[in-house]
Parts: sequence; C-alpha cells; structure tokens
Amino acid sequence: MSTTPPGWYPDPSGQHGTRWWDGGQWTQHVDGPTVQTGRPRIPDHVPTDTVFVWILALLPLIALPISLLYNPEFRYGTLEPGGVRTVDPSSVYTPQYFVLQALSVLIYAAEVVLAFFDHRELQRRGVVRPFSWAWTFLLAPILYLIGRYLVVRKVAPGRPMWPLWVGIAVTVIGIVLGIARVVTTFQQVFS
Repeated sequence: MSTTPPGWYPDPSGQHGTRWWDGGQWTQHVDGPTVQTGRPRIPDHVPTDTVFVWILALLPLIALPISLLYNPEFRYGTLEPGGVRTVDPSSVYTPQYFVLQALSVLIYAAEVVLAFFDHRELQRRGVVRPFSWAWTFLLAPILYLIGRYLVVRKVAPGRPMWPLWVGIAVTVIGIVLGIARVVTTFQQVFS
C-alpha cells in the first residue's frame, strides 16, 4: 500500500513530462512538462494579508455613502395618443446621477488595481499561483477575496482571514442597504 497521494508526478518512464499517480499505480494519463503540481507551503513568519487586501475589503464602505448622494425627483409626463403616464427621463438623469456613475467607475477601477497589487505581493511572498486578480473584473472584490483565501488556506493553513470576513460583512451591509434603497425608490415611483 502506497502512502504517496494521488497527483501528477514526473513520468518514471521518462517519455512524458508527467504521469498521473492514482494513489496505488501509474495510469495512462500523461501530460507535458507544463502540468502544475500542488502549491508549496509558505513559511509561518511570512504574512499573507497585505495592505491591498485590507483596502479592497473596506473600499465598498466608501461607495455606500456615495450612493446616497443621488436622490432623483421623478417627474411624470403623458404619452399621446392614449394618455399613458410615464417618467420623464430628464428627471432621472441629473448631474448627481452622472457624478455617481463616474465615482462608481473609479471605485471599480480601484478594486481591479488593488486586486492586481495584492496578487503581485502574494507572488513576492512565495505563494505559487495565487488566485487570479482578473476575477475582480466580473463580480466585484468579494469573488477575489473568497478565491484568494481558498488559495491562502492551502499554502498557509491556520492563518486568520480577517480581510475576508470584513469584506463579506461589508458586502452584506451593502446588499441590505441597496435593497432598502431600491424598495424606497420603487415606492416613490409608484406612489
């Protein structure tokens, strides 16, 4: 009985880069030399939290008060023929609306840049293949934070994950406040 865990290992025949060991025997699955093996652990004295990940976790706190700057006053008009009542678009697209949109783009760009710098810093600290910073483009920083800590837990087990928990809490607060804001806006529109 072998104690070697399943994984990709150098091909004992020397014909291929790596071959899959299933825990008991070599299989027919082979691959070239570019197959990535497991991530090595980093030393205990190397910190895994960076200033960039903390800013990334807390950055949505800046966005929350900014979102409250926009308070549209809906004006209504009537479409002819038929007299259908509708919202006048000029009442929605105010200067505050465009300022809010510009600030949102700046915060989004800052999140991507912070994830990039955090990713690069983790590589400098010895983390092999940290979670890709590019995921921040898709779903805001929370996806990057979760993926980042999945990798960090593999290379540095037992380390605290405070930026992740703070990021989750800030995200939940933002979702709750966002839902409350949408409900009050809809009440204003339909009243």
